Amino acid sequence: MTKTRVMVVGNGRMGKIIAELVQADESMELVGMVGLEDKDTLLDAAAAADVAIDFSHKDMLPLTLAYAQRTGAALVEGVTGYGPEEMDLLAQLGETRPVVYSANYSLGVAVLKHVVAQAAEALEDFDVEIVETHHNQKADAPSGTAKLLIAAVDPQGQREICTGRSGMTGARPKREIGVHALRGGTVAGTHEVHFFGDNEELELTHRAQSRRIFAAGAVAAAKRLITKDAGLYDFDSLMF
Repeated sequence: MTKTRVMVVGNGRMGKIIAELVQADESMELVGMVGLEDKDTLLDAAAAADVAIDFSHKDMLPLTLAYAQRTGAALVEGVTGYGPEEMDLLAQLGETRPVVYSANYSLGVAVLKHVVAQAAEALEDFDVEIVETHHNQKADAPSGTAKLLIAAVDPQGQREICTGRSGMTGARPKREIGVHALRGGTVAGTHEVHFFGDNEELELTHRAQSRRIFAAGAVAAAKRLITKDAGLYDFDSLMF
């Protein structure tokens, strides 16, 4: 049986879990792991792979793209904090090979996003607040998953986003989406979407008990991705 060769970009906690899952999978072969401290090997010496899985840092993106271009590898991209410029670069790579980008590789979150979109459409006049909680080492806020949920509520991007309130803020604007980031301890990730109506509230919540769910989703995405044509995919369209 020919094994799928995998390069893991990023040797932090997520990278190590992904590498562990790849090594445990009989259909896959780990050809290397590259971290920030030895990132230049991405360009010069890293072994070729069929797919690269990147959970490193946004500063690594140019080198990760260069690796994919040099080797022809498909790319599973899971780094958060990217702006329009970085997303354009991923789209350009997708013109020649399959690429998937997601801020969250949990199947449960993928389902949550669909449920939130349906709720937002049905509860159009309800106030919406999103609360995300992560460990105290997370560098960006709001989380990438919170941004996915904002897009589920407001796919056209027409509603105002409030990321904090203080002082005499006055009455809450009707169409505002409140987004709040909590940081502490070792929380893997909790996301709550609250819909507030007159005398009632609907709360939809996803709790990640371990980072392994995201790693497992990324490995599953890698397996599916290598069967696809060139293009930039999101996790939902790739898996469902």
